[in-house]
Amino acid sequence: MNGMITTNEITDKAAALEKINAFKIKDAVKNVSCKECFSYKSTIEEKYEIVLFDYGHKRNIMRELSKRGCNVTVVPYDTTAVQIQALNPDGIMLSNGPGDPAENVEVIKNLKDILKLNIPIFGICLGHQLLALANGAKTTKLKYGHRGANQPVIDYALDRTFITSQNHGYAVMSQTIDESVGEVSHINANDKSCEGILYKNAPASTVQFHPEAKGGPQDTSYLFDRFLSMIDKEGTK
Repeated sequence: MNGMITTNEITDKAAALEKINAFKIKDAVKNVSCKECFSYKSTIEEKYEIVLFDYGHKRNIMRELSKRGCNVTVVPYDTTAVQIQALNPDGIMLSNGPGDPAENVEVIKNLKDILKLNIPIFGICLGHQLLALANGAKTTKLKYGHRGANQPVIDYALDRTFITSQNHGYAVMSQTIDESVGEVSHINANDKSCEGILYKNAPASTVQFHPEAKGGPQDTSYLFDRFLSMIDKEGTK
């Protein structure tokens, strides 16, 4: 909900309301993304090279990867498939970030090309939504956004419910996911909305919540291990 804070007396309430209602955030991802690449080294024996797309990433994504033997190269939101191919990574991570996912038209178009590289992908939050849009699914604004560190999510593969950290107002519409392209892997136990997708057309999986949550809960950090297992299985190098 938009609002205005001002030290001036509002004499024309109608004009003020019109201004408030017209306000929209523009280029949210572009404004929070890094401008140049930078690296984050593994804290143990180096096993993997990972590219992390910065749509507004949280640093704990890098920490979770680093302690599992990953060197992480953080790249700007608009890095192309050709540029990614030149980096020759073992895996690609799509980070969290702000705003309406459907507004990122060029990013979505770029992800369609990146999918063709057949490099294992793991997406979180906005990254989850963007990859779904790149695969033809649709997103919607939730009537009640998911906020807080106590959101229950069901992992179908494990038949378990996990407590997760979330902060989003949009969700992928489950019914718009092409069954030949992917399937819902996680759902929200409260409103049954899509919380994860496992893809069939590429070595990729994504989740709506935050497995890298800091300071918690960290119940779903196992998803980073699942991502690295996918890399081992694909043997990209």
